[in-house]
Amino acid sequence: IGNGGSTLHVLQCLENLYGDKWTSFLVLLIHSGGYSQRLPSASALGKIFTALPFGDPVYQMLELKLAMYIDFPRHMKPGILVTCSDDIELYSIGETETITFDKPGFTALAHPSDLAIGTTHGVFVLDQANSSGKGGLEYRSCHRFLHKPDVEKMRQCGAVCVRQSCSQLSSSGDHSDSEMDSEYVYTDSIFYIDHSTAKLLLAFYNQIDSLCCEIDAYGDFLQALGPGATPDYTTNTSNVTKEESQLVEVRQKLYSLLKGTALNVIVLNNSKFYHIGTTQEYLFHFTSDSKLKSELDLLPVAFSIFSGKAETLDRSTSIIQSILEPGCLIGPGTVIEYSRIGPQVSVGSNSIISGSHINFKVEIPSDCFLSSLSIKMNDEVKYVSMVFSVQDNLKKNVKLLSDVHSLRFFGVSLLECLDLWDLQVSNQLFSSDNTNLGLWTAKIFPVCSTSSESVRMSLKLLNSVQHRLTFKLSGFKLVSIAEMLSHKDVEDMLKFRKQIYEEICLQRQKEKSDL
Repeated sequence: IGNGGSTLHVLQCLENLYGDKWTSFLVLLIHSGGYSQRLPSASALGKIFTALPFGDPVYQMLELKLAMYIDFPRHMKPGILVTCSDDIELYSIGETETITFDKPGFTALAHPSDLAIGTTHGVFVLDQANSSGKGGLEYRSCHRFLHKPDVEKMRQCGAVCVRQSCSQLSSSGDHSDSEMDSEYVYTDSIFYIDHSTAKLLLAFYNQIDSLCCEIDAYGDFLQALGPGATPDYTTNTSNVTKEESQLVEVRQKLYSLLKGTALNVIVLNNSKFYHIGTTQEYLFHFTSDSKLKSELDLLPVAFSIFSGKAETLDRSTSIIQSILEPGCLIGPGTVIEYSRIGPQVSVGSNSIISGSHINFKVEIPSDCFLSSLSIKMNDEVKYVSMVFSVQDNLKKNVKLLSDVHSLRFFGVSLLECLDLWDLQVSNQLFSSDNTNLGLWTAKIFPVCSTSSESVRMSLKLLNSVQHRLTFKLSGFKLVSIAEMLSHKDVEDMLKFRKQIYEEICLQRQKEKSDL
């Protein structure tokens, strides 16, 4: 149902739980994460519980969100503050300035961003009449909202501004002063819905028998707002994961419902918006010399057991609540979270290892994504590890079996991989209907009785592709990522994290008593 559908469902739950009382509440509504296909280490437990490389014990994205928004309730009328779980907003305003959410309709924060950033986010076309052009904070009204527009569309609609002052910061977070006279747009992050508008949305949701399509809280709510809104977007399904017949009809109804509703914008000129929802963004912000890393003081080793004997740990690595045994080698630019790495393990550069127990001799290649999950099948706990390249596109689907060759696993055609694994191309290879054939639904990962064995098997599967060696998977019970998530055993995964946590705490106590 998308994050828009889940927002409507939450409004219904609030009314069911509290009756009319909810109209006096200040509500923080965080979309905790959907499939997370671009950062699958967050798929099982949700992006809002992404571990961050600082804090002792480590903070998760939830704690950071609560800290960032701590001042908002004091200047907020009853309503709903909506945010997603894979972005970070940092801003600076004057001592006498406040961010206030008190106007009817919708109120959104806006951040100056490169045009390239605008193509993957929401972009505001602001009314020029109420612009002072000065200060870190401005209250503006929005003529129209564009969702993931191309650069031509931004120019056409008048969304592009020219930066005049060096004092303004770019929300992409990594710009030199020489670029400060460049063009920029104002992009979205969080938004507020006042209670009368929220009740309008709830009444709409209550009228629908059942929502069977993916509604986007940003694209489908905000594009209907402002005097310049047009219904053109209602038939554009390019950004939808799975197109349903009901989608266009529901969008058109939402447009009719919200048309004419105000979209107020709080422009934060001295602000930065960071997105960490993809493997590339995650690696960049946690391991490179990004501005986010320096602003939040992200650590190379956060709440972990790391012996000085673990060889040559580069400062660009990011080790989060993990145990690294003496002798292991970790390449630069790699993130390891909630994992136990044995002494004979070598991990290449620019990789992500999540929730894995690796207790055997192995060389994990660079650019590798490895994440282990506990699953429950026939009331039995089993383990499976997904492995990919950090650059693989897990969102890509084809509709025909004859097009499976265009899917790529670690840069190699999936068709070629299947041949090496002794698997046949057929509808049975995929765990979805026949129009959703992709790496996400391909049943290629072996189910094992231990976590470390699942890592071993999945790395063998990868090794066979890299060295063009046969590794027969036909004898294994195989699952897709989609199936892993439908059978996930959250309790067992948290148990593994807790064991690591307790071992780190014990080690800390031992070190203190030895002093």
